[in-house]
This record gives sequence, C-alpha cells and structure tokens, in this order.
Amino acid sequence: MTGVTDWGDALFLSLTNALNSFLNAIPQVIGALLIIVIGWVISNVLARIVRELLERAGADRVFAKHGGQVYGARSTAFQPSVVAAEIVKWIVRFIFLVAAANVLGMPQVSLLLNQVLLWIPNLLVAAVILLVAPLLARFVRGAIEVGAGQMGFSNASLLGRIAEVAIVAFAVLIAINQLGIAADLINILFIGLVAAISLAFGLAFGLGGRDVAARITEDWYAGMSSATEKVIEAANTADHSTSSSMPSSASSLRTSQAPETDSGAIRP
Repeated sequence: MTGVTDWGDALFLSLTNALNSFLNAIPQVIGALLIIVIGWVISNVLARIVRELLERAGADRVFAKHGGQVYGARSTAFQPSVVAAEIVKWIVRFIFLVAAANVLGMPQVSLLLNQVLLWIPNLLVAAVILLVAPLLARFVRGAIEVGAGQMGFSNASLLGRIAEVAIVAFAVLIAINQLGIAADLINILFIGLVAAISLAFGLAFGLGGRDVAARITEDWYAGMSSATEKVIEAANTADHSTSSSMPSSASSLRTSQAPETDSGAIRP
C-alpha cells in the first residue's frame, strides 16, 4: 500500500505542477495573442495607408507607362503600391511576433525572428532589383532594336532579345547574391554567364552586321575612288592651263623686245 500511495502522490504532484504552470502561463499566452492580433490589425491599416498614398502619387501609372506590361496578367501584383504595402505589412507583423515571443519567454524564437528582421533589408534590395530589372531590360531591348534596325542589321530583334535576357539574368544573380545564398556558386555562374552572353552577342553582332560592314566598305571605296578621280582631274586641268599660258607669255616677251623704229632717222 505504501508503494501505491507514493505513486499516487507523485502523479498528483506532477498534475498539480502542470496545472499550476498552465495557469501561470495563461496570462502570458493571452498577452502574446493580444499582441499578435493588435500587430495584425496595425499592419493591415498601415499597408492600406501606404498603398493609397502610392496610388494617389501616381506610382502605379508610372509603372504601367514605363513597361509594367512586361509582367503580363500578373502586372497588378507587381505594382509599386501593392509591393510596398506587402513589405510594410510583414515588417510590422514580424516586429509584433518578436514582442509576442518575448512575452512567452521564448528567447530562441525571439532570436530567430530578430535575425529575420535583420535579413529583411537584403530581401528588400533583392525585391527591388527583380522588380526593376525587367523594366530596364525591356527598355534596353527596344532601344537596341530601333538603333540596330536603323543601322541596317538584319537581326536587330535577336540583338535586343540577347540584351534583355542578359540584363534579367544578371539581375537574378545579383539578387541571389544579395540574399547570401551560395555566394561561391553564384560567382562561378556569373563568370560563366558573362562569357556565354558575350560570345552570343558577338556572334549575333558579327552575323547581323555583315551587310552593314559590306555597305560601309563599298561606300568608303566609292568615296576614295571619287576623291582620287577628282584629284587626277584637278591635276590634269592645272597642267593644261600651265601649258596653254606658256606660248602667250613667250609671244608677249618677243613683242616687248622687238627694235623700235627711229623717228629721227635720215630718209634718202
């Protein structure tokens, strides 16, 4: 009976301690839940304010005017107002989650969330790079296509496409490097990508510029031939004028040297 009594006392004591711990933790849990709810509400309000301010400032119109259609049907999700609102929302939520973890006495969770908060600036930079890169790539592609087309390149669209892909690829690598993911591997991929794109652009430029180079060479040769003919013609004209002026000069000299008639001579 003593053993049963001891086991019963141990079980009762364990249940009592667990219940006391649970009851003592209830205020902390309620406080943490209250902090999270308040944080969620505040984050939604701030996100809505940021979105409305950017919409009124015309950020979405500028985005759509300067290449926002590059994202296709998902262009609405990449509007500056939407992106900025989501960023503000989750930053505020993470701050309140850190506070809730501290209230619950969970230092490991709080440390993890703090590290995430410190990592958010890198995430923001990477997001901005990925957001701006397609717009810049589309602009550069259009400029190259127009310029190369006016110069007479037969593959102007290919040159523009290569430039667009290169800019987007570089942006992706830079964004991944900014996030600190596999830095050594990203450096190797970056070097290989630069070499591949340089080779592709060189081949496309050389193949597409054959006609342009031939036309430039023909124009240069025609210009040189025309200039040579003009020089020869001018030299011949100069020689002809020199030779024609020499007899007249000689006759003038003889006339001036002829003996004059003496007016005072004795006539027979």
